[in-house]
Order: sequence, then structure tokens, then C-alpha cells
Amino acid sequence: MKKISIVIPAYNEEGNLSIIHSEIKKVFLDLPDYDYEIIYVNDGSRDATQKILEDISSNCSKLKYLEFSRNFGHQNAVKAGMDYADGNAVISMDADMQHPPTMIPDMIKKWEEGYDVVYTIRKYSKNISFFKRKTSDFFYHILSSLSDVELEKGSSDFRLLDASVIDVIRKSGESDIFLRGLVKWVGFKQYSIDFVAADRFSGNSKYSLGKMIKFAFTGITAFSVKPLYLAAYLGFFFSFLSLLYIPYVIYAFLNHTEISGWASILMTVVFFGGIQLIILGILGIYMGKIFKQIKERPNYIVRSKNF
Repeated sequence: MKKISIVIPAYNEEGNLSIIHSEIKKVFLDLPDYDYEIIYVNDGSRDATQKILEDISSNCSKLKYLEFSRNFGHQNAVKAGMDYADGNAVISMDADMQHPPTMIPDMIKKWEEGYDVVYTIRKYSKNISFFKRKTSDFFYHILSSLSDVELEKGSSDFRLLDASVIDVIRKSGESDIFLRGLVKWVGFKQYSIDFVAADRFSGNSKYSLGKMIKFAFTGITAFSVKPLYLAAYLGFFFSFLSLLYIPYVIYAFLNHTEISGWASILMTVVFFGGIQLIILGILGIYMGKIFKQIKERPNYIVRSKNF
């Protein structure tokens, strides 16, 4: 009998745990040929998430949990669940019911057809704001343009990975992991399924605009050095522009014309100063990644577990 591991990161999800656990159990009642386990990763929650997991696990042998010593972030929580999973395939999904458990049979079916990766493309419902749609599209456009992996618009962390793919991801020693890009990068035989994201069952979204921007920088710098080339191209471009100013300086010197226009000069200095800071920032991001990588600190620390 094949075994499916369900990995669910949870950060302050006390209002969602019971319902998603119940829905997953219902799904597997219609899949009697498969064994399963549900691995919840408590990512440093401050609410009653841990207590609820302990209560449910006392009555359900299928539930396993990992409790982090603090909040290490969504990507590290998913990676931890993958590290501890022992199924023939691993499905990662969020705890807020936006990733519908009813899609699990479809994902398993495609896996049985020979696909190593079955990932999902999120389609927004009509009640999602225009701002949310556009910022999401912009996120994926920039990510695909500046990185060496191409992510479809709406790619999510709701996916099924074969055990062979999980083995590759486990061996990755990246300190700043970006799973959406890593899954595309490893290759294998992949298949996508569209789904309409439901509203959160309970609680608020943990991804603010600031976190999305940080997430984008993580993805871009994890799989590409294009920003470094962009910084070099900007340097050459503005150096060339500065050469065009030399004839005017020579003309002013020979004709004893006073070079006026302090406002334009100040604006130019500020502009180029901003460009330099951007370039230094790009270099700093990559250096920061190297700094964190060479320390070889663990991506997460498990405080407690029930298996």
C-alpha cells in the first residue's frame, strides 16, 4: 500500500486546524488503497495552535506534529515537513482551507500516471481585489524576468512531490530556501492543475505586501545573478552618458563660459548617488546570502515532536 504524506505549516492557525484535519480525513475515506499521514509544522505560533495539535493527535494516530523553537518562516516549515515525511509522495498545503483538500485525489491520479511533480496554479475568485490581482501578476512577472527559472502566474505551494524529488530537495543545503523555484529547477516530469482559491476559513493572511516583496527578492537572488549583470550594465550605461558631457565642458572652458545650473548639477549628483546605492544594495543582498550560508546554521530548530 502506497503512503501519502500531507505537510501543513501552521502559524497562528488555531481556528483552521480542526476543519482542515476533518476534511483531509474525509478525502482519504474515499481512497482506501492509500495509507496517509498528516504532518503539521507549528512555526512558532503564539496562539493555541500547539495545544489543538496535541489534543487532536491524542485521538488520531495519523496526525504528527513538529513544533519549532520560534518562527522560522513558511518555506522552512514546509521544508521541515518534507525532511520528516516518509511517504511515497508528499503533498504540501496551507492550513487556512484556501488549498482545497478535495483536489488531493486529482493530484494523486496524475502522480499515478507517472508525473513526479503535480503543482497547482492559483486562479483568483471574483471577490479578490484588483490590487491583489495586479501585485500578484507583477510579482511573478518580475520573478520570471530576473531569475533563471520560469514560474507561471499563480504558482503556489500546494503541490505533490514524488519521494525521488523529495530526496533531491532534502539534500539541498540552501540557507535561504525558495521552494517554488527549487521545484521548477530540479526538473523531473511535471504537471499543473488549475484551482480557484477559496477564502480563508479563519484568521488573517500572514503575507503582507512587505513580506511578498521580500519573498520576491529571495526568489530572484536564489536562482539568478541577473541583478548583478543589471548593475554592471547600468554602470556602463551611465559612464557612457557622462562621456557625452565632456564636449560641453571643453567648450565652456575654451570660451570662458561659467558653468551655471547648480540645481541640475545637484539633481544629477543625487540621481547617480541613488543608482550607486541600488547597485551596492544588490551586491549587499548577495553578500548577505553568502554570509548566512557559510555559517551553516540550521534552517529550523525542532522544539518538540510526537514521532
